[in-house]
Amino acid sequence: MIDLKGKVAVVFGLANKRSIAWGIAQKLAAAGATLAIGYQNERMKLEAHGLIAELPGATGFQCDVSIDAEIDAVFAALKEQHGKIDILVHAIAFAPPAALKGEFLNTTREDFRIAHEVSVYSLIALSRAAAPLMTEGGSILTLTYLASERVVPHYNVMALAKASLEATVRYLSYELGAKNIRVNAISAGPINTLAARGVGDLSTMRSAQVERSPLHRNVDQEEVGGTALFLASPLASAVTGEVIYVDCGFNIMGF
Repeated sequence: MIDLKGKVAVVFGLANKRSIAWGIAQKLAAAGATLAIGYQNERMKLEAHGLIAELPGATGFQCDVSIDAEIDAVFAALKEQHGKIDILVHAIAFAPPAALKGEFLNTTREDFRIAHEVSVYSLIALSRAAAPLMTEGGSILTLTYLASERVVPHYNVMALAKASLEATVRYLSYELGAKNIRVNAISAGPINTLAARGVGDLSTMRSAQVERSPLHRNVDQEEVGGTALFLASPLASAVTGEVIYVDCGFNIMGF
């Protein structure tokens, strides 16, 4: 059994009970970690705090990761409250809805910028803020998807953002390795989250997963959470810069 007692985990990206961030937070809390959980804005506050209340000792905070001042304020508060952090979970992705419904060729410059700033640059910004507090080493986790390397219709500019995110994981793992900070990504199969529902034909993606994956089923948040727990633990002490697939084996299939 993995024991994370005495570890502080900061999870960004909670939206509701279907969020992958929620599945990860539940697993980390069950292992004994102290949780600080972030949500984007005032609109999400009520539902987020209702969930956070279910985790013993967990606290919540609001942070728009596109605003550096909010990131700085959050990590200053975390330093004051905990002194250090051990685990950072980046479960954040966004592209304007129109960019996920039309033709990829028509991606606008502004939609491209927003998708990369929110979905990719935020990992760099959060890691930069977290690293000085990871005084005993640490584990940084993010979430990606197979569209980073294969065409998934309608995923469009978000696929480019996920490819950039995976490259970011490799570069961060290289630079932070000297501090004993590991950086990894989990590539989950399609899950019915608030963000995923913005992608056209989510139901088709999930049906294809059931039909073609070796396990002939979809993955759920708890299974992603289990892999996150492993990557956050000493059991993964030599794992960094990797993309770990949690998709019932779908990624190995040719057709």
